[in-house]
Amino acid sequence: MRSHIGVFVGNLVFTGLCLSTGPIFLVLGGAAWHDGASWGWAVSACGAAVTVMIPVLALRSTRAEFPRITGGDRVRAESGSYGDDTFVMWAPRSEQGPVGARLVRADVLEASSVRYDPDGEATFTTYVGDYAPAEFTPLVRLRLRVHAAEEAEGAVGFSGFEITDEWRVPALCLSAITAGRLAVRTDGLGKVTVLWPLSTLLAGTRTCRLIDLDGRLIDVTRRTGHLLEQMRLSSAVDGVEMAGDTIDLRRLDAETAARFRRPAARARAFPEDRAPVTEPGEEARLLTAQLPGEEGGFGSVGRRWSRRGGHLVRARFLEMRGTTTFQYHGPVLDTVLRVQPVDGTLPFDAARRLTVPMNYLAVLHHTREAVLRVSPNGRAFVVDWNRTNLLAGVSTAKVIAPDGREIPVPRRSDALWPLMNLLASHAVSNPTAVLDLRKQRMRAVAGAVMEMVRDRGLAPTDHRA
Repeated sequence: MRSHIGVFVGNLVFTGLCLSTGPIFLVLGGAAWHDGASWGWAVSACGAAVTVMIPVLALRSTRAEFPRITGGDRVRAESGSYGDDTFVMWAPRSEQGPVGARLVRADVLEASSVRYDPDGEATFTTYVGDYAPAEFTPLVRLRLRVHAAEEAEGAVGFSGFEITDEWRVPALCLSAITAGRLAVRTDGLGKVTVLWPLSTLLAGTRTCRLIDLDGRLIDVTRRTGHLLEQMRLSSAVDGVEMAGDTIDLRRLDAETAARFRRPAARARAFPEDRAPVTEPGEEARLLTAQLPGEEGGFGSVGRRWSRRGGHLVRARFLEMRGTTTFQYHGPVLDTVLRVQPVDGTLPFDAARRLTVPMNYLAVLHHTREAVLRVSPNGRAFVVDWNRTNLLAGVSTAKVIAPDGREIPVPRRSDALWPLMNLLASHAVSNPTAVLDLRKQRMRAVAGAVMEMVRDRGLAPTDHRA
C-alpha cells in the first residue's frame, strides 16, 4: 500500500535528479563568492532558485498523483451544498448533428472497444481549448437501435432502424453506453450523431430536476419521455442549456417558462415510470474489462496503519467537472465528494482534483460511491480506487472457502463492504477480487468471512477451485 510520504520521497528524488544542476550551481557559486569572484553571487542565486523548486515541484506532483484529501480540501458551508441524492456532471460539449435532424432515443445493443492508445501512460497531459482530444477519447464500436421519430409541428416522422458504427466517446460519458440509452440526432437516412452529455442525462447518470413557478421541486431523473421532450424544448430555446442538474423556471422569461411548465405540469400530475438503471443485456455492452483503470479488489492493508486505528469510510461523488488535463487511466476531473465519517461526526464535502479511472466512469450510473482510507489520526483521507472499483461493480468478487468450494459474490453485493472492513481491521491484504481462505494468512479471518457470507445468503457452487 503506497503512502503519501513514500510517493513524495520518490518524486523528490526524481525531481532532484532532474534539477541536480541547482545544488551544484549553489555550491560552485558559493565557493567562487568566498574566493572573491564577482560572478559567484549570480551563479549562487541561480542555483538557490533551482534548488528551492525541487521540493515545490515534488509536492505538486505528489498532490496530483496521490489522491489524498485533507482539511484544506473541505468545502466551506457558505459556498453552497448539494443534496445527498444529487449528482452533477459537467461533460465536454459534443457536435449537434446536421440542421433539421430529429432528436430521438437510441438503445445500445452491443458495444466493444476499438482503440485507446495515448502516448505516455504515466504522465499528465494538458491541452488548451480542447476538452476531448481524440487520443484520450476511446473509440467504441456500437450497434444501436434508433427509435422512430414522432410527427410533430408539421415535420414528417421516420421509422426506427438499426445502425453499427464507431464513435469517439468522452470518458465522462461512458456510463451512458453501459446503461444502454442514448440521446441522438438523426435525419432518418442513416446519419446518427450521439449527443453525449445529454445521453448521460437520459441514462440517469446525471440527476435532473425542475423547480416550478410555485417553488415545488419535480424530479424527472430517468423519466425518459419527459427528458426527451425537455431536451427538444431546450434545443429550441436560447439560454436554456441542460448542463447542470436543475432548471429553475422562476429564472426564465415568462414565455420560455410557460413552454417548460406544460410538460412539468404533466410530469407532476401524471408521473412517468422511471426507466431501469440499466437496460437488459448489459453484459453485451459492458466495457470495464476493455478500459484502463485500477482492477477491483479487496485492497491492500498496511499493518502499522491498521494497528494504529486506520480504517475505511465511504464517500459519494456529488459533482464531476471535466478539465483539460488527462492521464492514461482516465481524465483528471474537478470533483466534490461527500465523506461519511464513522465516528459519528457530521458528513462533510471535499473538493479535490482527481484522476478518475475510465472503468469506474463506465458504471457511474449504478453508483457514485467511493472508498476512502482514513489515516490513524483521522486527518487525511485517501481515495482507494482498488476497493472503490470492486464496490462499484467494475470487477466480480469471489470467495474460495477453506474446503475449496467457490462462492460467487454478485456485483455491488452488500457483502463487499463488511468484507473489506473485516480484512482491513485484521491487517489482511488481498489486492485481487478473489478471496482465497485456504491461504495461511487467511486463517485468522476465515471463520468470520464464512459467517458473514452465510448471513447474506451467498451459497457456494459445486465447482471446487
